[in-house]
Amino acid sequence: MVEAVLIDLFSLPANLQNNIQGLLFNTLETIEKCSSIPAPFVYVMCCQRQENGESLLPALRDLQSLKKRLQVVRALTTAAVLYTIKQRLDENDLSIIKVILPTLRKDLVKVYIDHLFTAVYQFEFEDLQVASDCKNVQIAEPQSEEQMLPTQDVAVIRSEIQMYLESLPSLNGELTILKSSLIPDDIFLHGFTTRTGGISYIPTLSSCNLFSSSKRRDPQVVVKENLRRLANAAGFNPETFHRVKIDHANAVCIMGKTEPDSYDGIVTNQKGVTIAAPGADCIPVLFADPVRKACGAAHSGRRMVNTTGGYVRLQKMSQLLG
Repeated sequence: MVEAVLIDLFSLPANLQNNIQGLLFNTLETIEKCSSIPAPFVYVMCCQRQENGESLLPALRDLQSLKKRLQVVRALTTAAVLYTIKQRLDENDLSIIKVILPTLRKDLVKVYIDHLFTAVYQFEFEDLQVASDCKNVQIAEPQSEEQMLPTQDVAVIRSEIQMYLESLPSLNGELTILKSSLIPDDIFLHGFTTRTGGISYIPTLSSCNLFSSSKRRDPQVVVKENLRRLANAAGFNPETFHRVKIDHANAVCIMGKTEPDSYDGIVTNQKGVTIAAPGADCIPVLFADPVRKACGAAHSGRRMVNTTGGYVRLQKMSQLLG
């Protein structure tokens, strides 16, 4: 059952903008006629251009006052609009979305969706056909097969998303890094993050979430931005960042050697790389050997704690490099 409907009018031609209210009313009526179950939420994507954005506001306000279940989301970029709508979907715990959009926009919007959403969400698409006189609106099954956008277009979309996420303010306070006096600063760069300073807004996650999963609502692009902010604050290169697999395993990965299928510990003596282990109810543990200049990170999951062999392997991680 569809939980929300997203209507993409972002690239609405200039000659249709004067009658945007009538266009949306006709579109909503068409949705209600075509849908066996009315969607409880309807979101409309519109472009907020500086030259005509103010002139559209009265019509949009009137429309929203008449259609309480409809929300018009306006922004300068598709990335900003979709991310704002994603936040509202998450607030209402919605995940099954019907997207109604012009055929020419479909492949483009799908790239945005692939980057900004995870497998938690289900999308279905229908074509929006608007007559030039703005009197007839038709919603039809997709006519064309999905096509791949050119590589350069995908790169532009990624850049747009990255720039937008970088512009977002940090949530829940500044990014904080805690350090241990037991690890010498002149040899190892180290620290423990807290829950603040990132841009993740999902209530079940900290704002500085550094782990993405297909089972979560936080997409990889958001986690990547959190990591970028952490790297800037801590002084490491995010491109050489390595994290344990969080498989609750008792194996240790030695960087430079064959990577195990599953492991919750990682150790290295290489310079210029950063290793990490996340922690929530499972405690992250850092190891440092200032003599051999080796370090390790472990996620103390079930098997690490409950298996004696796991303890031994972690306690001797620096010896593995010998």
